[in-house]
Amino acid sequence: MADPAIDAFFQEKKEAWLKKNLKASMEESEVRENQMECDQLFSREVWLPKAAKKAGSRAFSTHPSKYSHPSTGIGKKNLNNHTYVSPVICTAEKAADGFLRSGNVKAELDSLGDAAALDVDNFLKLQMTDGNTLLKHIEIETDLAKKILNIQSESYDSLRKGFLEIARPASEIATSSKIKQVYFPVLDEYHLLSLLSNSGIIFELRKRIDSLRFSDEVKEIREKKRNSTYCEQGFAELYSITTIGYGGAQPQNISVLNNQYRGKAYLLISLPPTIQKRDIRFPKQNFFIESFRYFEYREVFDALHKLFKTDYNNIRIREVRDYRLQDLMDRIIDKMWAVRAVSKEQYWSENSQLKPHQKIWLCDEFQQTREEENEWLDKLCMEISVWTVRTYEKLLGKQAYKLGESERTHIHEIVTQNKEALR
Repeated sequence: MADPAIDAFFQEKKEAWLKKNLKASMEESEVRENQMECDQLFSREVWLPKAAKKAGSRAFSTHPSKYSHPSTGIGKKNLNNHTYVSPVICTAEKAADGFLRSGNVKAELDSLGDAAALDVDNFLKLQMTDGNTLLKHIEIETDLAKKILNIQSESYDSLRKGFLEIARPASEIATSSKIKQVYFPVLDEYHLLSLLSNSGIIFELRKRIDSLRFSDEVKEIREKKRNSTYCEQGFAELYSITTIGYGGAQPQNISVLNNQYRGKAYLLISLPPTIQKRDIRFPKQNFFIESFRYFEYREVFDALHKLFKTDYNNIRIREVRDYRLQDLMDRIIDKMWAVRAVSKEQYWSENSQLKPHQKIWLCDEFQQTREEENEWLDKLCMEISVWTVRTYEKLLGKQAYKLGESERTHIHEIVTQNKEALR
């Protein structure tokens, strides 16, 4: 033979035939007869003419119609039959456009048609020593192709024409009513689109997932994990994979790729993104309005109001008052740390209307400024003092105790005592 791949192909065919037909109970003469018959069946003189005639019953396709509906077939002549679909071969160019599409994924070319001619498909896809398929050699009429197709029982031209039928496009374009279709508006008319699946991409996904999960390297790493053995490398897990079947018990009736993978393909989980609920929101305008909410401090102001209404004044009352003011500061500081924790993800300088001193106080990117400067901290302490008085008056309304200058000054002193905690 002209190429080792050709030799290997016919040898495999012979071995499979003998395994099926030879029986242990056979006489030696019967065995020899079967072997002679096998050699005859798979000689080039006999096999090539039959294969060339069967090639036209199959067609190469990147988007086989049978993945959309198994009852559709290929048609190159009788396109009037409503089940016939002209084979499609997409030749899209590869581009860095970010899309998972034909052309951007290197995938095998599929074929569909008469399942009895699958061996012809495999024959024409054989890779020769130069890396090209046998079909490619036949198309461009290389010396190798001429040598392989040079037999006495059939002319070279007849064989070549027969084998090229598998790659010949249909003379007319036809679709089927069995395929899912969309009428797409174009100006004042509609363009009919038949929705077909790229089977090469379908099984390239299956191939990659199988490699990711079941390769020898991954099996070895999994074994080390089970045995609690150290391993520098890790492995990936894919969850919620669904298996989809094409063709049922007859996967060869769908396509050659479907037959190779026994009719099973994978579907990755396809759900809308889960939006994480934000318990903490970084303020856009004012921390004390957007981040430090009413329910977080109402209790403190109610307790302060009871103390302010008291008719007598002693050290015990003043200690409880200071305790409540410090409690308020502790709650502000706790919220401050929570807001700082989300500042990296949620703070956008171009959308922020925060006051400059609140930006320095809350944003992670201003940490060095917080530590080195004090002017912003003085403004913040004054703002907290004013906010405390105004919030008390707003919450209690007409019942609020009228705070004098001494009370306001004392509140500011308590706030100032927490300077370092606010930094």
